[in-house]
Order: sequence, then C-alpha cells, then structure tokens
Amino acid sequence: MFAVIKTGGKQYKVAKDDVIRVERLSDDAGSSVKLDQVLMVVDGDKVSVGTPVLSGASVTAEVVDHDRGPKIIVFKKKRRQNYRRKKGHRQDLTVLKITGISA
Repeated sequence: MFAVIKTGGKQYKVAKDDVIRVERLSDDAGSSVKLDQVLMVVDGDKVSVGTPVLSGASVTAEVVDHDRGPKIIVFKKKRRQNYRRKKGHRQDLTVLKITGISA
C-alpha cells in the first residue's frame, strides 16, 4: 500500500515506514503529524484517485528531526558589464517517518 501526498508545494510517493525529507514543518521533533492532502492511494489492485484530493484520506507521520539541505550557489553575471553577484541558500527541511496510511 502506498499513497501520493502533497506538502510544501511538492508531491511525494510514500509507504509505511518510509523516511522522507520535506520542507520545514512547525511541529516539534518526536511529535505526530497528520497530512491531509492525499492525492492518490493504491492498495493492491484498488486505486483511489482524488479530484484533486481524496476526502477522508490521511497519512500520519512522526517528526524525526529538523535538518538543512545542501548549499546551493546562486551566481548572476552579465558579461562585459562588470556585474557579478554570488549568493548562497540552504533550505530548511523536516525529516518525517511515515507511520500509517488511512484511505
């Protein structure tokens, strides 16, 4: 059984006991989170697809840790204009462990 969920503007395919990294959630480490935006649930041969989300379906997860992603360099340049800008960015992430899927 797996589900496709949407959080932080991105979609993730998750199954029970999966560990995923999503954009920062405000919950504390060790707490439980209920993700309600479930787009699709597949249970064996039974496929349920929402329009756009399934009503009544949810995915529960446990917040394992808060983390930061790798540094990304943003470099802008205009040739022959002596214009160069260098900026770095690190995205705040939350590590989730999927504990259950309910359709």
